[in-house]
Amino acid sequence: MNLLIRNGKSVVNFVCFMLIVFGGSVHSRGLLSSQDRPKPSNAAPFARWLVSQSSWGVLSTIAEDLGGAPFGNVVSFSDGLPNEGKGIPYFYLTSLDPTARYALKDHRSSFTLSEYPLGTCGKIDPEEPTCSKITLTGKLNELDAKSEEAETAKKALFAKHPDMKKWPKDHSFQVYKLDIEEIFMINFYGGPKPLTVDEYLRSGMKKVTAIM
Repeated sequence: MNLLIRNGKSVVNFVCFMLIVFGGSVHSRGLLSSQDRPKPSNAAPFARWLVSQSSWGVLSTIAEDLGGAPFGNVVSFSDGLPNEGKGIPYFYLTSLDPTARYALKDHRSSFTLSEYPLGTCGKIDPEEPTCSKITLTGKLNELDAKSEEAETAKKALFAKHPDMKKWPKDHSFQVYKLDIEEIFMINFYGGPKPLTVDEYLRSGMKKVTAIM
């Protein structure tokens, strides 16, 4: 350390090295700065922020072969190109997996996200109300592969999840969309935030304000 202090060039090199190591590790986890997080009281912008910043969640469908029990599955998703999220989750699924098979028979589905993976909850438990969570309930529908919406959704999915491009062609992956009918979100004390689907979809990311 004394050598570093005596040698200004070494100090600069050392600082640069530490910035690369720690700065790179933070970036790789996708952590967000505090000003990116809306106020919990701004329910619609907050919900849109949480969905847009997330990359995976638990998609639950109705399992006919399990007596109609809900079947939850961890899946990747995207709601749009980076910084252009529309709030509607799109998925890249194969009917070789139970989730897609169940959805083709019974479209009723729910999709749950937690803020915890984003790194913005700090050290609190994921079940704490201040570590937000949202469940979008509706119908999971397969899109027409030749439609413009399917092509746009696929670009958004591949932008957030590049590995999807290399998934086996013979698995017949297709784009699915969750048509949202109900929203359940807790992001602070006092129970779920009142939030309609229309309020959620009409809220753009430009309305986001700083954290409380």
